[in-house]
Amino acid sequence: MSDQPITVMIVEDDEVAAKIYEQFTLKLEGFQIIATASTGKQALDMLHVVTPDMLLLDIFLPDMNGIDLLREVRKHFRGIDVIMITAANDVETVREAIRGGAYSYIIKPIMIDKFMSTLAQYASTRSQLQQHTTMDQMAVDKLFTKASITPAARTAENVTTLPKGIDKLTLKLIRDKMQVTAHSVNADDLAALAGMSHSTVRRYLEFLVSINEVTVETFYGTVGRPERKYRWAGA
Repeated sequence: MSDQPITVMIVEDDEVAAKIYEQFTLKLEGFQIIATASTGKQALDMLHVVTPDMLLLDIFLPDMNGIDLLREVRKHFRGIDVIMITAANDVETVREAIRGGAYSYIIKPIMIDKFMSTLAQYASTRSQLQQHTTMDQMAVDKLFTKASITPAARTAENVTTLPKGIDKLTLKLIRDKMQVTAHSVNADDLAALAGMSHSTVRRYLEFLVSINEVTVETFYGTVGRPERKYRWAGA
């Protein structure tokens, strides 16, 4: 594996969002932000000067559609990988992103754990491709089915052994509290309802998110850290 960092360019017109992406990307070992662009033209101009390994690309840019920028990248800078980060959730845009060869597609408002796990998966894929000159069918299949083997693909039905730190009785209590809560709550709210500490409740909520029983949204205020709010998936 190369000792060189994975270089990243952020293409995002929302300055706050761009800073958040930069902050959490740099929390991962082996990543380096080398440029940030707020328009499609600015991104293309920068790409003629610096060549990142990866783009974090928004769709709704002031001067052009991010899908069009993706096509330009594929035409002139084929060695750059692209992860789309966007509020666009229509099928046609997702389809065009796939056709354009995007590595992944993250819908806003982003979940930080989803964002970081996607980048970590990208780093793992890149490492595997660098370590080998040839691959057998099984290794290729693993690369092309990366989305189906992530933790988010698990469901409550196929989790037979609880991970360390997750107690069956406490889990049932958190489940029961979430099932009767009609609105989204943060970990502090639920901790008060359940009579537990914030850290304990947060740990159980994140586990329920990982097995698709609870959904989570991240809200960004003007100050302070992002707030995560949880909701029972069937609510």
